[in-house]
Amino acid sequence: MAPPQREVRAAHTDATVTVYQAYAPEIGVPAAEAGRFPAAWKRDRMTWIKPSFLWMMYRCGWGTKQGQETVLAVEISREGFEWALRHACLSSYAPGVHPDRTTWQRELKRAPTRVQWDPERDLYLRPLPYRSLQLGLAGEAARRYADEWTVSLTDVTSLAHEIHALVRDGDTDSAARLLPRESPYPGQEELLARLRG
Repeated sequence: MAPPQREVRAAHTDATVTVYQAYAPEIGVPAAEAGRFPAAWKRDRMTWIKPSFLWMMYRCGWGTKQGQETVLAVEISREGFEWALRHACLSSYAPGVHPDRTTWQRELKRAPTRVQWDPERDLYLRPLPYRSLQLGLAGEAARRYADEWTVSLTDVTSLAHEIHALVRDGDTDSAARLLPRESPYPGQEELLARLRG
């Protein structure tokens, strides 16, 4: 059975959820070494987090795109992740969700987080017929993410390169076995009630 059209799938524990980001080495490497974002990480600009490993691979080209050579797995508290969803607005106008475009624009200006749904990807980074969550954090949300919600930061660039090499060699079974185990996030019916668009 195909997954729902819009669903949060992530690696998660009882206390944390893993999201992915990719940075230039001068930010990503010190962050992974310290287990937290350095002072140089800009807390006043929007940052996008992705619970889908393969969507992150699509975005950063398996850690080969300029400025995205260091791929981080960021374990954050579920409490923080759920705060972000509860305070989010869809990044684009959805007639079935918002009464009108003006109301949506007003909500978007006020919201510290925004939700975008993009096609999930397969091992060849081709789009799949269902979507994956991207969560944009700005202002208060970005600061909380960096300084309160983050539990650990792990450099997974070598894993990205290993999986990519297996895919290039046609060994998709071995590549799939190395992927992080992502499953539907609990309680999302309530969390995403206004965010499915």
